[in-house]
Amino acid sequence: MSPVHPLDEAATARAVIDENGTLLHWSEGARRLLGHAPEEVEGRPAADLLAAGSPVPAEPPVPRGMHWNGTVDLRHRDGHTVSVWLLAHHRQPKRGKRGDWLVVTPLEAPERRPLGDPLATAVLAQSPCATAVYDERLRLYGVNRAMADAIGLPGELVLGLRLSEIGGKPESEELEQHLYEVLASGTERDVETSLRTGGEDHAHAWLARLSPLVDPEGRVRGVCLAAHDFTAQFQARERLQLVNEASVRIGSTLDVTRTAQELADICVPALADFVSVDLLDPPEHGGEPHTDPPTAPITLRRTAHRSVNPGSPEAVVNLGQIDVYPATSPQADSLTAGRTIVAPDATTSLAEWLSWDKVRGSRIAQYGIHATMSVPIQARGQTLGVAVMTRFRRPDPFTPDDVLLAEEVTARAAVCIDNARRFTRERETALALQRSLLPQSLPRTAALEAASRYLPAARAGVGGDWFDVIPLSGMRVAMVVGDVVGHGIQASATMGRLRTAVRTLADIDLAPDELLTHLDDLVLRLSTEAGAEGITGEVGATCLYAVYDPVSRRCTLARAGHPPPVILPPGGPPREIDVPAGPPLGLGGLPFESVELTLHEGTVLALYTDGLIETRGRDLDTSQQLLHHALAWSADSLEGACHAILQALLPVGGAQDDVALLVARTRGLDPSQVATWDIPADPALVAPIRKQVVDQLDAWALSGATFTAELVVSELVTNAIRYGEPPIRLRLIHNAVTLICEVSDSSHTAPHLRRAKTFDEGGRGLLLVAQLTQRWGSRHTTDGKTIWAEMTLLGEV
Repeated sequence: MSPVHPLDEAATARAVIDENGTLLHWSEGARRLLGHAPEEVEGRPAADLLAAGSPVPAEPPVPRGMHWNGTVDLRHRDGHTVSVWLLAHHRQPKRGKRGDWLVVTPLEAPERRPLGDPLATAVLAQSPCATAVYDERLRLYGVNRAMADAIGLPGELVLGLRLSEIGGKPESEELEQHLYEVLASGTERDVETSLRTGGEDHAHAWLARLSPLVDPEGRVRGVCLAAHDFTAQFQARERLQLVNEASVRIGSTLDVTRTAQELADICVPALADFVSVDLLDPPEHGGEPHTDPPTAPITLRRTAHRSVNPGSPEAVVNLGQIDVYPATSPQADSLTAGRTIVAPDATTSLAEWLSWDKVRGSRIAQYGIHATMSVPIQARGQTLGVAVMTRFRRPDPFTPDDVLLAEEVTARAAVCIDNARRFTRERETALALQRSLLPQSLPRTAALEAASRYLPAARAGVGGDWFDVIPLSGMRVAMVVGDVVGHGIQASATMGRLRTAVRTLADIDLAPDELLTHLDDLVLRLSTEAGAEGITGEVGATCLYAVYDPVSRRCTLARAGHPPPVILPPGGPPREIDVPAGPPLGLGGLPFESVELTLHEGTVLALYTDGLIETRGRDLDTSQQLLHHALAWSADSLEGACHAILQALLPVGGAQDDVALLVARTRGLDPSQVATWDIPADPALVAPIRKQVVDQLDAWALSGATFTAELVVSELVTNAIRYGEPPIRLRLIHNAVTLICEVSDSSHTAPHLRRAKTFDEGGRGLLLVAQLTQRWGSRHTTDGKTIWAEMTLLGEV
């Protein structure tokens, strides 16, 4: 523990005695004083050195870490008695070692200097500033009255001791090192330290100003130490620094648990040795917290804690665990009263609670917890929880200034926790809305199999990304992926309106480019409505729409400012489909173009939003390469492909923007599953057509559907001959579960379902078709229109 610089060790008698009274160390100075060699006394009781008849001094009645001084009669080696003034420091245990006593006494007084000597004139006995002067050996030469009062020792008795021997603490040794450096360099310096002096029960902050003392020839003859107690300024600075640090560190995220942990981290060890943060669980189903104070017993969830000891062994409750606090607990007292509660003595003021909670009582006794402060966490008139701060390593109790500081830091944390909860509640609401607007499951179709993923942004919250698979007539299917600009509930609501519009427009079988044109008009109207309602920002969106026909195996695609899809042909490498980009939705007046291509059966399509490929720190080409690679090696399973693509492209912390991904594998209908007839415009030929249909159904082993199909074909063909224009064509399509009947003609006039009156001769055909089939409708084509009807083949084949 001695400084590394050379000093006169023999000028002081030093001994170290353990808690049991056994001598552990005997210095050369001690040998000079009493004549005993170290090997003669080390390991033996220190009481053996007392003179005959001298009483054994009782253990000094001072707090741990303090000192004792007094005169004791000791036995010299030759037998005579030596009366010695002793200064004993009790040193606390550390790093697994037991505590002990350091006992010192000076052997010789410093040489008295003549009047006018710089050391002699430096002792300002009447100065209110605590001043001490050390000579060339850094032995105390003189102190004034203020310094003697500060160290709590008689000034004339400690002359000749070193600073480390007078203080007996690590801080004293550190300060002595500074004295030596000033002595060696001749340069003054200021040192700030915190230590207990004299009979104080708590540490003070000291500013020690060290100045070299020189003689007329310029030689350094000693060092002057002037000590200033600036505890008030130091504490004010520390409080200001803690508040400033709290404003920076608390609330770095919108995560409740992280924010609570930041509160605990800030307060340890600056304010307490152990801090726990327990929060009330928020109301279920997104309700608002109660504004009334809770009533005991109170159920709290441990959200965060922090200790000066690694692993927080003082904690009785684990993180995430729920505990119930009765009315006698500081947590319940603080929450019901709505103010900070300080328990200055945990063992007495909390006796009733600790007698009920034996585990917590034993933990308090084990770690010596002596002060507890409970601060309610309140924000915007709502009670959120409580922060409990305890001390066991720091000996001083909580002061009123500590209470004010804890309340200010906790109030800042409370607002951040409330913000995080509000954000979480709104995010969950938006997510629930988003999920309710997205497909809960993808339909099973004969045209393709599909898998999908939707991931909200990690920080920005939910957005307006969506995807859909829409069954169309003729066993065709539409695939759509879109992205509304912005995030939050407004974007989700806009997405829901656009998705509904796409499904409506898809039902009337618009071509992809026409559908995007209508959708563009809708977005323009939504922007106008938003402006009229005072909502800032224009509504914008991108969209990719594709229609695949499993009969012709042709796919038609169009996009509005959306990333192009990726195609993986069977046995071929993945590539982008060159679809004309088109403007984003909401600009108005600009055309959209479509592209048509043939897809072999088993072709895989990947449709996605820009959140998948746009990542900070990575260019789009790299993202496209990662997408192609992930799709190529995982396409055997569409679910596996979705997982692999997200793993390959999204960062570990989550997507920066929300992501929608739709992966589909095409199927094709065998030509044998399709039958086509050209129908002459002659009503007399309807009966032969019905016969051909019956024969075809028998060939497909669908005779169970013959009656219904015969009636539907008869009505649709008759209507086409009577009201349509040639050429007329009949087409039957089937798979394992569905039979589709389509009749096309050159007329662009769409049929209307009406209810015939009692004596009307016609008008019942479409009503009959609607009653007999699963669904029916019409779609316009470039050559006219097509009337179609679908029948479910339950129990067939």
